[in-house]
Amino acid sequence: MVDNFENEYFGIGIQNGKTPENLGVLWRTAQNLGASYIFTIGNRYAKQACDTHNAVKAMPYFHYKTFEDFYNNIPKGARLVGVELDDTAVDLETFHHPRRCVYLLGAEDHGLSKQAIEKSHFLVKFKSELSLNVAVAGSIVMYDRGINKPRS
Repeated sequence: MVDNFENEYFGIGIQNGKTPENLGVLWRTAQNLGASYIFTIGNRYAKQACDTHNAVKAMPYFHYKTFEDFYNNIPKGARLVGVELDDTAVDLETFHHPRRCVYLLGAEDHGLSKQAIEKSHFLVKFKSELSLNVAVAGSIVMYDRGINKPRS
């Protein structure tokens, strides 16, 4: 029998992604590291050469025109985890990932919107002096989720 308090899932996506190539790389990694679904907010998806596993056809893909549209459609009970270099963000190395969550990344040039930061249940960051490529940042977060450490 499935225990609804023990099962886990996560989705990951980008708000206003700067380059379409980053989407393909992030989605390929998401498929390999166990994401349940992928999404974009703002800019639309187009077929990416770097999505060699065709993750966009292998798992659910959602597109939201606005942050409000996205936020109103987060799965019930899931926590929104914003990934942002911010003074209020928790270090990823000590963060206990929620069992059910949605990871939201921003574009390299602007990061997350103010609204996304305010609405996030958690903000996480990792040791990096400057911002990283969004696909790299998302890959680090998903890898950390896979490490055997406590869940919240």
